[in-house]
Amino acid sequence: MTFAARLTTRARLLTATLGLAATAAATLATGGTAHADSAPAQPSADGLAKVSAEQLLKVAEEQIGVEENGDGGGTKFHAWYMGSQRAKETVARDGGSVKSYANAPWCAMFVSWVGEQVGLRPSVGWDAYTVTYAQWFKDNGRFGTKATPGSVVFFDWDQSGDVSGIDHVGLVKKDNGDGTITTIEGNTGNGKVEQRVRPKSQVTGYGYPKYAS
Repeated sequence: MTFAARLTTRARLLTATLGLAATAAATLATGGTAHADSAPAQPSADGLAKVSAEQLLKVAEEQIGVEENGDGGGTKFHAWYMGSQRAKETVARDGGSVKSYANAPWCAMFVSWVGEQVGLRPSVGWDAYTVTYAQWFKDNGRFGTKATPGSVVFFDWDQSGDVSGIDHVGLVKKDNGDGTITTIEGNTGNGKVEQRVRPKSQVTGYGYPKYAS
């Protein structure tokens, strides 16, 4: 079993007993930065940046084609996460070391990075593990079953319907109205950021960032 697999297994065992509410509170207290190609986002009355779902998706789309190296890592998403305070927190939670994220599965790191670029880290969240990422949305009352543009989509290939079985995460671009959604995802089967069409049957649920109306 690889280190990444051991880390995933350990994290799933710990999920039920973790104080995720405390982690969420620490995350919500942290700010973000604006994307370099966009106008600086202005804070709203609740302190969050005024960013639309369309703005966030534009940043995500600009990453399409970014590819991992031969070891399954080496992207700017890995580098950003490894340099973040969140990496230290997840190591304390899951074990291992910050260096272990260098070639770790990066779908959650990608979504987290996009949220950071538009100044919505407190609302989009940040994590490297899909299960605890989804649980964070649940703990904050922002998890549901409706696909909306800009929502964070959590997949379970076994379709168990349980958060503990989540395997993958991405961003919803649109609901296609035919039982499928169009998504933007990192760490696809091709090791890239790609736009995909996925069946809703593989979705456990959606996390809802707070966007400007």
